[in-house]
Amino acid sequence: MTFSSSGIRYVFLDRDGVINRKPPEGAYISQWSDFHFLPGAESALAALNRSNRRVIVVSNQRGIALGYYTAADVQGLHARLQDHLGAHSARIDAFYYCPHDKEQCGCRKPGPGLFLQAFRDFKEASPASSVMIGDSLSDIEAARRLGIHSIFIQGDPETRKPGADAAAALADAVSGSLLQAVEEYLS
Repeated sequence: MTFSSSGIRYVFLDRDGVINRKPPEGAYISQWSDFHFLPGAESALAALNRSNRRVIVVSNQRGIALGYYTAADVQGLHARLQDHLGAHSARIDAFYYCPHDKEQCGCRKPGPGLFLQAFRDFKEASPASSVMIGDSLSDIEAARRLGIHSIFIQGDPETRKPGADAAAALADAVSGSLLQAVEEYLS
């Protein structure tokens, strides 16, 4: 690994495929009943909270642009997520999501917009004090463009997006799960 975890105060996470089970390509998580935590995710988030790091979710939510669900649906799902995490002594400090379709904005990863929003809201955050944990090439490319260290989550081969090998090669570290990444690199 090419970064020291001691300076990392902000942990950016993709949602689907890192915190919860990623749906098959072309499917979307639009309601709480579709949201299934990956093993150890709640424990990993609680450990990050105990380490006094800020946990920030950055997620492309193209399903809004396609009309499969609304921004209010995403916000409701995130409220339920927070309630669930609270029962596990965990929380997410902020959610940022892109509601746009491909190539319509600067906030859709691999664009930098979601991260720049977070840096505006968390004044002490910077690329040097952050790490991105994601399961797709767009997650790792976004981090790389901003000079943020990254950890690629290999995830389930059945739902892995194209570009996984390139993402693993580009990332600063590779891990099997969010819990493993936290235990190996951020404890």
